[in-house]
Amino acid sequence: MSDTSRRPRKTGKPYRRPQKDPVRMLAFEALRAVDERDAYANLVLPPLLRKAREKEGPEKFDGRDAALATELVYGTLRRQGTYDAVIASCVDRPLREVDPPVLDVISLGVHQLLGTRIPTHAAVSSAVELARVVLGDGRAKFVNAVLRKVAQDDLDGWIARVAPPWDEDPEDHLAVVHSHPRWVVSALWDALGGGRAGIEELLAADNERPEVTLVARPGRATREELLGEEAAVAGRWSPYAVRLSEGGEPGAVDAVREGRAGVQDEGSQLVALALANAPVDGPDLAWLDGCAGPGGKAALLAALAAERGAVLLASEKQPHRAGLVAKALNGNPGPYQVIAADGTRPPWRPGSFDRVLMDVPCTGLGALRRRPEARWRRRPADLDGFAPLQRALLRTALDSVRVGGVVGYATCSPHLAETRAVVDDVLKQRTDVELVDARPLLPGVPDLGDGPDIQLWPHLHGTDAMYLAILRRTGQDG
Repeated sequence: MSDTSRRPRKTGKPYRRPQKDPVRMLAFEALRAVDERDAYANLVLPPLLRKAREKEGPEKFDGRDAALATELVYGTLRRQGTYDAVIASCVDRPLREVDPPVLDVISLGVHQLLGTRIPTHAAVSSAVELARVVLGDGRAKFVNAVLRKVAQDDLDGWIARVAPPWDEDPEDHLAVVHSHPRWVVSALWDALGGGRAGIEELLAADNERPEVTLVARPGRATREELLGEEAAVAGRWSPYAVRLSEGGEPGAVDAVREGRAGVQDEGSQLVALALANAPVDGPDLAWLDGCAGPGGKAALLAALAAERGAVLLASEKQPHRAGLVAKALNGNPGPYQVIAADGTRPPWRPGSFDRVLMDVPCTGLGALRRRPEARWRRRPADLDGFAPLQRALLRTALDSVRVGGVVGYATCSPHLAETRAVVDDVLKQRTDVELVDARPLLPGVPDLGDGPDIQLWPHLHGTDAMYLAILRRTGQDG
């Protein structure tokens, strides 16, 4: 037998073990969860960051680490459509034939190259090092080759190369430039009513990181208290809204930890306020939130009801979401009730309520700033799935309110099939209902549309694209 220990070593560079970068490892883990489990980044990322902050040693995150990991995850997801077009021009096979983990590593690298100020060498080398750790040396060479091609141009240069010209196909041009599926571009454009400036501003706003907005729940916290926080500034429209500037952490706010305030987009606050501001004929003692989960609007409505001596019933079909509603309402200054019930087969008697909010399940196209991956998961066929439920819930709401009372039909989608089409279809079947002009119910808020319904927009109001129609029962249905 030969003594292999005495064999001369091969010439060349010695093998170097790949170095783990905790920030990019966490970002990759989050992207894999989004891809493999259909998870949402806004639910996956916070516990990962919390765990990283609690570690000891070199893997412990500080504020800058958390900010970079967050930017890598959300930026990659928001720009996925644009980056896919760029990557497709740099590989010799269809993207569907590239293993998803490999594509995730490449996409993270592309975002660093085209969407951040990270130097080119650092962007490429960090992505290749990540590939060596999670994919192996062989596939890391493929990642390196692709990213070196991408690094030959900047984002504007790549868009000029991969986006169809506007005059040939404006919707496809916008889809690539602003990283939205073409059908979503078309739907949003229809909802806006046309005009190039409006659609480009909206799509660009969808790709901006939304501010964290808090709500001071009446009777439990005040906006002035929240404004005492270091990173806080007043909301734009809601008297209960406070925005946290970049770096502000809701969990560090005492009122949020104690449930006296909550995280809630200002658009959602405005929907609740408009319903509360709508005039009713007769008593105003019984309010209903018919699709209450996870509880943000219900908590604000319950607090407003308590100020008037009214009681809110919060109903949610899914028991676990009803539990979230109960948690949000815990400590409300006035009486309330939370139940788990199907809003299409309600346990309460018809005509039991003075005010009813029905914030129906929808595609969520109005909240793409917060859930950027939703744009890639939704399909036009989803609209057909939601349509019967949305109409049934609105009919339930109209049956549940008494004559002289009001209903708010709300949805976090500006798609016309989920907004006006639903309201118009139900109104055709009812002779005892009238639309109320909702615009005066939000004094000081501009650009609410032609009425009588309201459409909020990210690029105009800095909110999610919430829709609201207010309807009043006028008499017995004939």
